[in-house]
Amino acid sequence: MTSFKLAIAGLLLPGLALASSVPVQGYTVVHAFPHDPSAYTEGLVYLDGYLYEATGTVGASSVRKVDLASGKVLQQTPTPWPDYGEGIVAWRNQLIQLSWQDHEGFVYDLATLAPRAKFAYPGEGWSLTTDGTHLLMSDGTPTIRILDPDSLQQIGHIDVTADGQPLANLNELEWVKGELYANVWLTDRIARIDPASGRVIGWIDLAGLVPAPETLADPANDVLNGIAYDTVHDRLFVTGKRWPRMYEIRLAPAHRDATVGHATAKTASPAAGP
Repeated sequence: MTSFKLAIAGLLLPGLALASSVPVQGYTVVHAFPHDPSAYTEGLVYLDGYLYEATGTVGASSVRKVDLASGKVLQQTPTPWPDYGEGIVAWRNQLIQLSWQDHEGFVYDLATLAPRAKFAYPGEGWSLTTDGTHLLMSDGTPTIRILDPDSLQQIGHIDVTADGQPLANLNELEWVKGELYANVWLTDRIARIDPASGRVIGWIDLAGLVPAPETLADPANDVLNGIAYDTVHDRLFVTGKRWPRMYEIRLAPAHRDATVGHATAKTASPAAGP
């Protein structure tokens, strides 16, 4: 983990043991689907009956089209060497991907996954989603960048807070019913964010989904990451890095939690990205 990562982690981890006024939701599993256990999931999108997934780590980064029911990879394109692939978003006839610390992203043809272009940005790239008008980008800080989808340049930002404190380590993003959902890296929770104010208005606690450590290749890094929403059928999908299952979940009613300490904080290795 870089010194930058350690610094921003400090914005989040101490707050995990503090009293919280933010309501917490549990879940029920509607269905479990196969998921490639070698896929270091960085981005996830559901579109027209298929999942689009981005995977990370140098030399194994890719974008892929996946059959939900079987988990079979139908199409796959490697991320240009030696970039460390991160999150993706589908925009019109394109699939757009970030890289972690390489300061560049890539544009692919959505139908074929053939590379089309690349673009530059400052700082790190973690995840992308869209509200239907703009692209929203996380970079590990408490600030979500708002991008113009045509120029891919930043035109605004959202400062995210939980109980009045900046919330860092915002990772994989998804737009769900007017809210921004964000995996909080190295925890077992998803933050539900009001995009107008940046406030976390709810936590989704998914600790029970995490596979047993002895079944994971690298438990410290094979963490919850990956949110996709089916807008047509109102289905929410989640998974994690190198998890053997993709889950469709239904959220339970919210309740007040005395602390946010139920979110499990982990320590990542220096070589592993968010």
